[in-house]
Amino acid sequence: MSIVQTIIDKYYPEGSELRRIYLIHARKVADLALDIARRHPELSIDITFVEEAAMLHDIGIFLTDAPRIHCGGTHPYICHGYLGAELLRGEGLPRHALVSERHTGTGLTKEQIVEKGWPLPHIDMRPISIEEQLICYADKFYSKTRHLETPRTLPEVVESMRRISDESARIIEGWSHLFA
Repeated sequence: MSIVQTIIDKYYPEGSELRRIYLIHARKVADLALDIARRHPELSIDITFVEEAAMLHDIGIFLTDAPRIHCGGTHPYICHGYLGAELLRGEGLPRHALVSERHTGTGLTKEQIVEKGWPLPHIDMRPISIEEQLICYADKFYSKTRHLETPRTLPEVVESMRRISDESARIIEGWSHLFA
């Protein structure tokens, strides 16, 4: 059994609705990221890592209070990336942890975290590596709350990021050109 499957099995019980949602979402994100990576050999993307990290990027959601997706934890949903990163570091996967930590929105700046008063460490959490950026980008096309298997269109993704900030929309548009 792979380390990815072992970790998912550890935190997401067989037969649970949360596991079903998690696996569909993670697989869709992984498949999109892999498709993009394979179309862009010039970007020298680590394909094995992308698949593993995409499958684990949301590992911390079960720790959040998100009843719509069957998460019965105590933390606000905004914390899921950071909490997942802590779990992955504990599993000996520090590079995978960075993907989890840096995939929320188009990444979170220390300034945003402080300004919004989010219960997160006061550190920069923006994707840096090409793999982090790719998984962050692919993640925006798949919801965990509706139409699990149907991707959003690029204009829908840009608009959802624009609701966060104009900067987030610009980042998505930039990634859309890079990963086209």
